[in-house]
Amino acid sequence: MRLRTIQVIAALTAAVAFVLAFIATGVFIVSSLFMALGLAAIGWLAWSLVRQVRTRRRGRPAQSSM
Repeated sequence: MRLRTIQVIAALTAAVAFVLAFIATGVFIVSSLFMALGLAAIGWLAWSLVRQVRTRRRGRPAQSSM
């Protein structure tokens, strides 16, 4: 059985499509990891700032708003 030119082109196109799909999946996974790392950094920053504000307010007496 001999392959026709159109079959070879279709096979090469399918191979390229699979390679591009795997690359896109890899990019998605890597970008998701960076997003999770960024969210963790923002969460840690917010937590540390809240903790710092709470610590400072404990030592001070309540002030009146007037």
